[in-house]
Amino acid sequence: MRMVIQRVKNAELWIDDNIFSSINQGMVVLIGISKSDGEKEISYMIDKMMNLRIFNDENGVMNCSVTDIRGDILVVSQFTLYGDCRKGRRPSYSTAMIPQEAQMIYQKFVERAKEVNLNIQTGQFQAKMDVKLTNWGPVTLLLDSEKLF
Repeated sequence: MRMVIQRVKNAELWIDDNIFSSINQGMVVLIGISKSDGEKEISYMIDKMMNLRIFNDENGVMNCSVTDIRGDILVVSQFTLYGDCRKGRRPSYSTAMIPQEAQMIYQKFVERAKEVNLNIQTGQFQAKMDVKLTNWGPVTLLLDSEKLF
């Protein structure tokens, strides 16, 4: 499982020229699911996401997590995080999980994230979406459940 996490002041997710979901201060999480992902990866990535200290404390130091600040989270499925661009000019998505199975993992991930009792918003799986956000900092991080980066 891979994630791109962006600390945001706010974000909106649009589908067909309509706002589908929006958040205030928190994070936008783009999530890619590989063929080998399951419960272990869900648990690891949720723990990592919820406890990353990327928000400032009273001294302006990044010591607070999204749970500490009671921030919002927008979770968006993005299979292209498994695009392999090392050969040729067209990315290969051979390690990405097939959509039907990936949707189940995505839904489990969202359900588990909601257990923390924060405002969790989502996109629509396999929809064409526009994400508009104000990246705060900017702070953008990459996570990989296999710890490749």
